Amino acid sequence: MSGRRGPINPLLEEAREYPFAVLERKRQAAEARGTRVINFGMGDPNEETPAFIREALRQAVPPRSRYPAAHGQAALRAACAAWARRRFAVTLDPERELLPVNGSKEGVFLLAQAVIDPRSPRRTIVIPSPFYPVYESGARFAGGAPHLLRMDLAHGFRPDLAAVPDEVWERTALLWLNYPHNPTGAVADDALYGTALDLARRHGFWVASDEAYAEIYFDQPPRSALEFGLENLVAFHTLSKRSAMTGYRSGFMAGDVRLMEALRRFRPNVGVATPDFIQSAAIAAWNDDAHVAEQRALYAAKREVVRGWMDACGYAIDASEATFYLWMRAPGGDDRALCDQLLERGVVVMPGSDLGPGGEGYCRWALVPTLEECREAVRRLEAAPVAR
Repeated sequence: MSGRRGPINPLLEEAREYPFAVLERKRQAAEARGTRVINFGMGDPNEETPAFIREALRQAVPPRSRYPAAHGQAALRAACAAWARRRFAVTLDPERELLPVNGSKEGVFLLAQAVIDPRSPRRTIVIPSPFYPVYESGARFAGGAPHLLRMDLAHGFRPDLAAVPDEVWERTALLWLNYPHNPTGAVADDALYGTALDLARRHGFWVASDEAYAEIYFDQPPRSALEFGLENLVAFHTLSKRSAMTGYRSGFMAGDVRLMEALRRFRPNVGVATPDFIQSAAIAAWNDDAHVAEQRALYAAKREVVRGWMDACGYAIDASEATFYLWMRAPGGDDRALCDQLLERGVVVMPGSDLGPGGEGYCRWALVPTLEECREAVRRLEAAPVAR
């Protein structure tokens, strides 16, 4: 007879699964059936990390490895601050207003734990939707109460913050913004950042601005929330998309001194720190902008190929001004059915329904396969068209 079982966080026993894990399982099943898959599902670039970054890592691997400091090397913080100054004309104090993170995803997930007081009624996390799923899971594991704020095409896939009642803001601990936006590719305007920060400073909550795609654009460079003042703000940046370094797990967060000081105290408790040799590669990456222009040109070429097919087929594309995503309407509104048809042809695409309210009826294409793979996907779909 078995004894009494130990407890498990009930969130880990829920039926719902991380949507990208579901998509990956479908991809693997298709390949097991003999289908050669071209994967536009997960936003994981399939390009080589630039050679000079890889060489910086190789040169930095020591014969003896020590625990890295949770707050990162001074040279890394300085490189991040220098990039922010070049890119946004924002001056950050690398000692007090900036902290490296082990990929921005872990910083995003852990932020709610740092700002939610479980004894306080101020536990609401406002999340514009559709959204990157980690905002919600981070909130729930921290004991927060996610409040999804549906976005739509009429508002350019930007949240209507003025429509949120004051009573919601009064119990809010954190508001998430994410521009350029995953999954829609929308960009923010100045009014959004100004309104969000004004509300935060008036009602006493934090704004978290996830700017992972700030360097992937095709027209004007997107602005940062950092340009609107650091008070009540933390912004996240990462090398994952900018420099094709998803596996290196390196980024940074910057903002309000009080929050940065709290996060500096918090981070050693969770044991999260990027190895020093990866930090050396990150320093090389942040200090160079030429390779980023090359990455943008490559995404522009992929975009031309895939969007050209969509336009020829009459598919409607909404938002999609920046990032490497294309936000395509599913004819008839059934995004899951269309994604299933595409999978039958060996093309993996993410259903918008899996990315929160407001995503229904859309398919997200991540332009991460190689340029030749993008061309091959178009050839397949021209040979065996899907419903339109």
